[in-house]
Amino acid sequence: MTELHPGTLVVLLDEHDPHVLPAAALRALRTAAVVCGGPAWTEFGADPVPADPAGAGTAAPLVLITADERDPAATALIGAGAPVLRAPRRPGSGLVAAAAVMDRLRSPGGCPWDAEQDHDSLRQYLVEETFELLEAIEDGDRAAVREELGDVLLQVLFHARVAREHPDDPFDVDDVAHDLVTKLVGRHPHVFAAADPAVRDASSQQVRWEELKQQEKKRESSVDGVALGQPAVALAAKLVQRVRRAGLPVDLLPEGDDTGTTLFAVAALGKIAGEEPETELRQVARRFAADVRSAEAAARVQGHDPAALSPEEWRRFWPR
Repeated sequence: MTELHPGTLVVLLDEHDPHVLPAAALRALRTAAVVCGGPAWTEFGADPVPADPAGAGTAAPLVLITADERDPAATALIGAGAPVLRAPRRPGSGLVAAAAVMDRLRSPGGCPWDAEQDHDSLRQYLVEETFELLEAIEDGDRAAVREELGDVLLQVLFHARVAREHPDDPFDVDDVAHDLVTKLVGRHPHVFAAADPAVRDASSQQVRWEELKQQEKKRESSVDGVALGQPAVALAAKLVQRVRRAGLPVDLLPEGDDTGTTLFAVAALGKIAGEEPETELRQVARRFAADVRSAEAAARVQGHDPAALSPEEWRRFWPR
């Protein structure tokens, strides 16, 4: 087999960022006799891809620019021994592509269902996807965590795209990202500005974060900004945490012997002890669900209908 010219090369671009060339390709591009690529690159002066790229690459240095490793021309050159120079993926290039897909789905000619949604109709999906992500984290399933993070990201992109169409107060995903950057930089002066003596470790940074948030938002109460729609156990723990950081006595808990007051007190005392009551309760609930399934399976193995079991029979099948 005829060897390729030493200057022949395949430049493989990031599929999410296909117009950004790696700096390392510049020398090869200067010395190449032929620089070729698909329609996206012929617009910028690249030559059309030869019918026989491997043959053309033997006579003179040829550089093929493509974002698709399965491109027949790339396959032919790589099969003939051409080296591949891969463009490094720029942080955020995938986010740009995801935002573009969401824009297309929501725009005229896109998905009819997506076009009909608004903030209210999407609320249930945001909650569902968040809890599915939480479950994946608890299970330690990395593949599921990756997938569920994407589903949560979809909700962010979807809501931001809906917000862009508001007649009086529109904003888009770039505005959301800009506000987030401003917040992160402002809340980390020890990283992005002069050293902050109030930040010595992770614990003091958490306190400093709340102090800076209080100053930014000009809150009148230590419990302003606590999301009252979160699960009740997490809500109780968050309220007590805020009160404690403000220096208020945390023993001033609601009084009473009803179920709600008792649950609040247990959650509060757990948080004060450094625990996460919501996480603790979820772990117990998941363990209980697993025990129920185990007992039901054991009953079926012995020919019993779980729905017809008496309390005594349930105890016999319950995991020890």
